[in-house]
Amino acid sequence: MLAERIMLMGLSKTIWTNPTEFLRNQQPENPVLFFAPQVVQATARRFLRGFPGLVTYAVKSNPSEEMVENLLAAGIRGFDCASAFEIDMIRRLDPDAAIHYHNPVRSRAEIAHAVARKVKAWSVDSASELAKLIEMVPAEGCEISVRFKLPVAGAAYNFGAKFGATSEVASDLLVKAQEAGFVASLTFHPGTQCTDPEAWAAYIREAAVIAARAGVTIARLNVGGGFPSQRGGVPVDLEAIFATIDRVTGEAFGSDRPALVCEPGRGLCGDGFAVAARVKALRDGAHVFLNDGIYGSMFEFSQIGVIDRMAVISPEGVRRQGAPVPRAVFGPTCDSVDRLPGEIALPADIAEGDYLVIQGMGAYSTVTNSRFNGFGDLGLCTVLSLKI
Repeated sequence: MLAERIMLMGLSKTIWTNPTEFLRNQQPENPVLFFAPQVVQATARRFLRGFPGLVTYAVKSNPSEEMVENLLAAGIRGFDCASAFEIDMIRRLDPDAAIHYHNPVRSRAEIAHAVARKVKAWSVDSASELAKLIEMVPAEGCEISVRFKLPVAGAAYNFGAKFGATSEVASDLLVKAQEAGFVASLTFHPGTQCTDPEAWAAYIREAAVIAARAGVTIARLNVGGGFPSQRGGVPVDLEAIFATIDRVTGEAFGSDRPALVCEPGRGLCGDGFAVAARVKALRDGAHVFLNDGIYGSMFEFSQIGVIDRMAVISPEGVRRQGAPVPRAVFGPTCDSVDRLPGEIALPADIAEGDYLVIQGMGAYSTVTNSRFNGFGDLGLCTVLSLKI
């Protein structure tokens, strides 16, 4: 039964009970992204309650206004922005929000844009970029966080391949930032979907070494993103990560302990969404063709693997219960690259017209949708619960 029409975050929307109810009643031909505001807000409160410092949201992971509005409603007041577009959106939705412009490489036009919008926190990982900030950003009341990297395992992929200064260079940059009159801080990113608390521990200990070598008492330590969302059957233990960060910061810095900041992206938005893709064809019983794939909302599957939280629903809303059978699963485009990695175990009784519902699809599912071949029309449905 349809839930009544209500006002949600200022927008009038039809709220469905769960994805199954919507699929049974609407039987959409295009893929659908299901959004559960309650899940997003509960996750945000979990971070606010458990993380020992300021929680900021990495907007790039899901820049939808629904996502940002629900984070604001839950109490998030800081945002990590990587572009002028993201900065403008946050300023419009919350003019007083704290904005951290932590993309370490920016053009002069982008720097000027952010200065005009009163951005006060920046990051750098090179002398050339620091020189641009010193030239263009008023130092008073502004923070520069030097981003460093380590060869630390524990994440789905390593962000240090693109960003981050070595430990020695980071110390030099920290000195220069302080000498230029900026609030000097440090930042790092342990890598996306990082499940090992010791990855943060290693970075925090190195941050103390960098600061000591520079002779700088840092104001803040931004421990980055990397906080995982649930991709398999085992729930994520965020509290263990929070506790490790808190403990190791005290051990490493002692009386010079800096204030802590984090900037989760997928950790905040990932579990608040699910995607339903329709089975276009079951080719000779062996190959499943979906109306969504690698060029659509499932781009990340080719980078960090498939989310193992799936269910197959018939057009009548009945969950398929057949024994799992490994099959090749393809997206809708004419490109053979458009295939989910490996073989996916799906019920033996899966049929054309069924829906494959995948949980944990809030991060990077919309922003990487390429619309290749004219596919990628992704609907949005608000639900009370994501349970099937």
